[in-house]
This record gives sequence, C-alpha cells and structure tokens, in this order.
Amino acid sequence: MILSPFEWTIAKRYLLPGKGEAFIALVASISIGVVMLSVAMLVVVMSVMNGFRAELLDKIVGLNGHAIVQAYGGRMDDWENILQEVRQTPGVVRASPLIEQPLLTSFNGRVEAILVRGNTPQDIRNLSSKVVSGNIDELAPGARKVAIGIRLAENIGARVGDTITVINPQGRSTPFGTLPRQVGYEVAAIFEVGVYDYDGAFVVMPMPDAQTLLLLGDTVQMIEVTVNDADKVGEILAPVQRSLQGRAVVSDWKTINATLFEALQVERAAMAFALSFMVLVAAFNILSSLVMLVRAKTRDIAIMRTMGATRQSLMKIFVTTGFTIGAIGTLAGLAFGFLILAGRKQIVEVIGALTGQNLWDPQYRFLTTIPSKIDGMEVGMIVLLALLLSFLATLYPAWKAASTDPVQVLRYE
Repeated sequence: MILSPFEWTIAKRYLLPGKGEAFIALVASISIGVVMLSVAMLVVVMSVMNGFRAELLDKIVGLNGHAIVQAYGGRMDDWENILQEVRQTPGVVRASPLIEQPLLTSFNGRVEAILVRGNTPQDIRNLSSKVVSGNIDELAPGARKVAIGIRLAENIGARVGDTITVINPQGRSTPFGTLPRQVGYEVAAIFEVGVYDYDGAFVVMPMPDAQTLLLLGDTVQMIEVTVNDADKVGEILAPVQRSLQGRAVVSDWKTINATLFEALQVERAAMAFALSFMVLVAAFNILSSLVMLVRAKTRDIAIMRTMGATRQSLMKIFVTTGFTIGAIGTLAGLAFGFLILAGRKQIVEVIGALTGQNLWDPQYRFLTTIPSKIDGMEVGMIVLLALLLSFLATLYPAWKAASTDPVQVLRYE
C-alpha cells in the first residue's frame, strides 16, 4: 500500500495528536504498550521453553546418549559382537559399553543413594569440560579413584582427596549369609553436569573397577548409542531392535524421558495459546484508539472529503495510523523481550532477593540455570501474528472514517 504525500502527511499528524487530544494520545500509548508487552512475553516464554527442552536434551544425551541397548537380566555376555553390530548400523555416530547400577555410598556417617557408572576411558575424558575441581585423568583401572557430582559432594560433605565407601548389597555369600560389599574409593574429581538429579547421584569410575565392584566379570550391562539425528533415533536403530529381539531391548531418549518431554510439549503449546490472547487484547486496544480518533476527527474527515479526498485515501490514512501503532509496539516488544532474555538470571536473582524466595530451585527445575534458545521461525511467527492482528484491527475504524457523509457532518457547522 503506497501512500501519497498528502495521505502520509495526515497519517503522521494523527500519529502525533495535538495538545487538546491528550486522551487520544494516552489511549494510543497504552495500545503500543500492550502490544509491546504481549510480544515481549511471547518471545520470552517461547524462548525459555525452547531453551529448557534443548538444554535438558543436551544434558541428558551428553551422559546417556540418544539410546540405550540393554540386555535382559542386566548382563550382556556377548557385548563385543553387539557393540560391533551397533557401530556398523547406518546413522550411528558413536557406541560404547556402559555399566550403570544404583547403590549406596557413605562418608563421615552420611549415607546417600547413588548411581554408579562404569565408563570407557573415552567417555570419562568427555567429562573433562564439566570438572569443577580435581583431575579426572587420574581415573584409571585399579587406582580406586572416582569422580562424583557436585550436589552429591555437597550432600555428603566430600572433597577431592577424600575416600568414600561404595556399598553393594549383592556381596559374597558366607556361612553367616550374604555380606554387603563395601569398597573405598578416593574422590579424584568433582563435576557439574547441570542437571540436578545427575549431579546429586552420579559416581563415575573406570569400567574394570565397576565390573569388579558389581561382580560382573567381563560382561557389561548396556551399550550407549549416539546417532546423527536425535529426532530419528527410532528409525535409525530399528534394524538393531529387530536383530536383538529376545536378547536385548533398545530404549531411546524419547521413551526413557517420555513423561518429561511430553509435559514440556503440552506446557509449551498451552503457554503459546494463552499468551496469544494478549496480542488479541492489544489489537482491540488499537481498534478502540482508532475509533476514538475517528470520532474526534469527524469534522476534519468531512472537510477533507469536500476538498476532494477519496474514500480510498481515508482508508489508507487510518489503516496506516493503526498499523504503525502495532508495528512500533511489535518492534519495541522484540527489543524488550531480547533484553529480558539477556538479563534473565539477574532478574530472577533480584526478584528472589526482594521476595526472599528461591525462584529457580534446581531440585525442582532439573537444570541449575534458566536456559534460553531463540527460534527465528517462532519469533517471525510472533511478529506476523502481532502485525496481522494490528492490521485487522484498523479495518473497521478506517471503513467507518471512509463512510463519513460530509453533508451530514457539516450541515450544522
């Protein structure tokens, strides 16, 4: 829609009401503010929800891979052949043996439930970037050294260099019954993955040490698999599932964490639907401000009509005025939303300090920090939604202005 110099001049004049039109200016300002807040909230909420899903998936996959091949009975005797078969499957990027067993640990009289993980040297080295203290390279078969999560270290009061006791209830049989197996391990490193449950339970050790602790011999419990496309993990590993039917089961990240990710998806959709009504409310504000402007400018509209202004020109003027209000609010909302996302951690800390509440407790939020991931496609959809509703809100007032009969207005002037 191209405006003539006359139409653009009038539109600019109506965008900046005069001194006697303070109320109209106030309503227009409120309209811009509502559009700004609605767009900003949509951008912030959708970005945080996307970030939460992406960060959670990254943390989970970083430790567990995209899928787990687990033998029935918890012992995979021919794991070398299965590992070779999985590695040769098209789409598989990495596959490695894994031992994972829930046990207990004690230190200085404190007992905590833990998850012992026996990893290969390569998998242990992958944790190097997560280490907050100590040296994970000290973990070697037979050295009786482990790496533990930072929350677990805080819970039992252990530090690097301390010796913790790992308790395996399935010990050796004696004439007096089965005695739990208790083995001391020196804490060589403390790591922080960023997922509260993992940081509060994981004890990582070399695979031979885990096999000795759990009396597994030369067997493993499962194979960890990473593929080139996380969303197609089921299709990629379908041949493996068919080949190992009756011997092992393949569980991907969608199955293992189905409840969590489905809840996130439902919450994300519900929040987007609910917050979209804020944009609709903003559009009604634009409509009301334009209706008031048309009523205030009825005499001016009649004069312009008698001077030769066409109905189409008046439509353009008022559509441009309302759409510009929506566009300004949308751009301001984007800027405000990005500003909130950039300072989200500081904002939560300030609100927490003022209210005395912990607004982001990792124990209930899974992640230790508030994530954020801006999706360009979603931001574009939010902008289009705001602009489309702003445009639609201008049509009735613009039509009303164009339908003004100058004879009826000027009859008693």
